[in-house]
Amino acid sequence: MLRNIDPLLTPDLLHALCAMGHGDEIAVVDAHYPADAAGRASSVGKALRIDGADSARAIKAILSVLPLDSFVESPAQRMMVDGQPDEWPHVQREAQHEVDRGNGKPTPMTAVPRKTYYERARQAYAVVITGETRGWGCFIFKKGLDVTPDVPSSEGRAHISSYLARGDLP
Repeated sequence: MLRNIDPLLTPDLLHALCAMGHGDEIAVVDAHYPADAAGRASSVGKALRIDGADSARAIKAILSVLPLDSFVESPAQRMMVDGQPDEWPHVQREAQHEVDRGNGKPTPMTAVPRKTYYERARQAYAVVITGETRGWGCFIFKKGLDVTPDVPSSEGRAHISSYLARGDLP
């Protein structure tokens, strides 16, 4: 048992999130998406599952440990409703709330056309299928960095242990 880890984060999912590098992408998909095929094409080699949660709850869990990329304009993306780029179904509005919350600031998701989304998801590091049964509950997130300060190592703040001093780790 681990403390301060969201219980939706399975061992396989935690491993994938940890193994991802800066700039790698994770696709979070609804129950209608062909996740098995996309998961087999991913770096992980299989779809990862969070069956008991809707999209927003799964995103909350993932972003509790995954920093979003601050070097790109849009580290969070949503599958666009066909032909309606400005349409925001409830599932996407709920997800946007969790993205903003998890990133600690407003982080507007951009719309990706459905066919482009399908191609991108097949190239993702990992594909996570949720129990979301509403349509358009598909998202892509780009992993960012959480770097320590650029100080001399003799100051003791240039290592993972500096997170303890900041209070970021238990």
